[in-house]
Amino acid sequence: MVRIEIIANHSVEDNILEALQERGVGKYYTKYPTVHGVGSSNPRMGDAIWPEENFALVIWCEKTEAELIEQAVASVKKDFPNEGIKVFCLAENLPSSVSEPRSRGIALALPEPKHTTPPMIQTATSTTMYNGPEKENL
Repeated sequence: MVRIEIIANHSVEDNILEALQERGVGKYYTKYPTVHGVGSSNPRMGDAIWPEENFALVIWCEKTEAELIEQAVASVKKDFPNEGIKVFCLAENLPSSVSEPRSRGIALALPEPKHTTPPMIQTATSTTMYNGPEKENL
């Protein structure tokens, strides 16, 4: 399985979805309708200074479909070279010895916690322990 992330300006959203549909790929996706950030093109913050916004699609698929998705997005990027269209691919590489339960073949290896006490908060003048939000005395 491959995880594809497409991040692009809202102005090319329909073009990207049409390119995927024409190739019969990317039928199942998660869409983040508003994404702010700074990449290699201008910032997209949705504010008065940087008013543009991006969207993001996340697609899990097989490698052959991922290649077609990349081609579809490349065709849109060719037509709109200045719109900050990006594609990121993450391949699933799990050892065959992983036998723990997992969802759709995905296993997460989380590090063991190093501390059993709440984390320490360091400030310039003192160190305090964070014990959660303060409660009012009634």
